[in-house]
Amino acid sequence: MIQTIIPLGGVAPSELIVVVAIALLLFGGKKIPELMKGLGTGIKEFKQATRESNATTAQNQHSDSNQEQKAKQD
Repeated sequence: MIQTIIPLGGVAPSELIVVVAIALLLFGGKKIPELMKGLGTGIKEFKQATRESNATTAQNQHSDSNQEQKAKQD
């Protein structure tokens, strides 16, 4: 039984080699670094947007709880 080198949900190394070979044939050696750079930039922007969204949500929850406490005191 072939064990996976990289934990990719059961993708065998031989399958990974086939996928990389097909990608090289489709896009060529010069285009792949550009594609990976774009993918990395997209992931970075997604993570940043997620962090900003989480910070905004936490700030809104904090201000809502402060308003509720003030309303209870009045």
